[in-house]
Formats: sequence, structure tokens, C-alpha cells
Amino acid sequence: TEDFDKLAESVKPFTPEELTISVERSLERQRLLRENTLLRAEAGSKYRFENIIGAAPQMQNVYRLIAKCAPTNSTVFIRGESGTGKELIARAIHYNSLRKDKPFVPVDCGSLSETLLESELFGHIKGAFTGAVTNKQGLFKVADGGTLFLDEIGNISPATQAKLLRVLQEHEYKPVGDTRTQPSNIRLITATNLDINAMVAAGKFREDLFYRINIFPIVLPPLRERREDIPALA
Repeated sequence: TEDFDKLAESVKPFTPEELTISVERSLERQRLLRENTLLRAEAGSKYRFENIIGAAPQMQNVYRLIAKCAPTNSTVFIRGESGTGKELIARAIHYNSLRKDKPFVPVDCGSLSETLLESELFGHIKGAFTGAVTNKQGLFKVADGGTLFLDEIGNISPATQAKLLRVLQEHEYKPVGDTRTQPSNIRLITATNLDINAMVAAGKFREDLFYRINIFPIVLPPLRERREDIPALA
């Protein structure tokens, strides 16, 4: 094991106590790796199609769309009223994709101020603003290789929209206060309960960003349009 090899190289001869500690560390590492693998498997099984409740024709169409887009790297835009399960669908897409072994990172864009959201998404360097006492890794970095889910994307400011557009175009971003760019390797899934088309027409949401996130649209029906699913949900 790694611990044993390091011990053997650095301490010869080693005591029985040192050998015991090295073996215990190796066993603990193996236990944690097995536990992590099991947790990922459980998470993946939880978001299989058959575990999403909904047999109505509208939901069957949603399942077909998930199956079609999940194996790709397409940017997905989920629309639906509050409570229709947008994050559940986003997770199903992730856990049925080639990125399923990498992180799924959800962000509620509607609950964060403009400054805080930019810091959360892109990270920041020490001294970038008052209170930035250390460097901070952004969620684009945390989600590297996996999926970043931006919920309520209609609530982000024009300035943040411009920065997000650059990430989608250039596949790179700058932490707040930094002059250096970092590469971005994430799959983006976005969602909203707002009428984005009306926001684009009113100039409240960038048209070029809308076309970038609306590559593969999925519309979730409200429960009142699929009443036959109510007994199963209840």
C-alpha cells in the first residue's frame, strides 16, 4: 500500500507499532473508497427513470427526452412551475450520463446576491473584495468533469449573464479579482419557472445567452395537467 511503501522507504527498520499504524491507515483508506463507491451507486440508482413518479403521457415524454439527452454533453434547459421537480430531472440527466461518476453541483441563483453568486460560481482571490481573506474555489471548479445545475437562472443579473455567456463560448472563466483564466469542463443544466421568452423580449435576459442555454429544452408539466399521477405521489 502507499502508506506502507512510504514507511518502508523512510524508516528501516520499522517497529511493529509503526507497521500497525501504517496497515490501519491503509485499511481506513480502502474503507472510505468503498464507502464512496457505494454512495455514488446509491445516488445513481435513486435517480433512475423508474424511481421518478409519473406515469402520465406528459411524463413519459419527459423520460424520452432525458434518455435522449443524458448520454450527450448538450446544455439542457428545464422549464416548469415551482414544485414540478426541475432539480430531480436535472439529477436524473446527470446520473444517467457519462459524467455520473463526477460531481453534481446545484446552485439556487435566486437566493444569492449578484456579488455572492459570482464568487460562488467563479471563486475569488484573496483581497478581491472586503471580506475576501483567502482564495476561494468556485463551483465551476468544484463541478469540474461533472454537471453544474443553475436553478432559477432567470434571476441572475446582466453582469453575471455576460460572464456566464463567456464561459459557454470560451470554456474558461476568471475568478473574481484574478487576471488569469481557468479552463471549464462542466456540463451545464439550467432551469427556471419564469417566462424567459418574455424576459428576452423585454431586454431583461440576454438573447445570445438564451440561445446558448436552450440547446436541449425540457418542459415539465404541472401536476394539475397530470392528475392521474396524484394517487401514486400521495
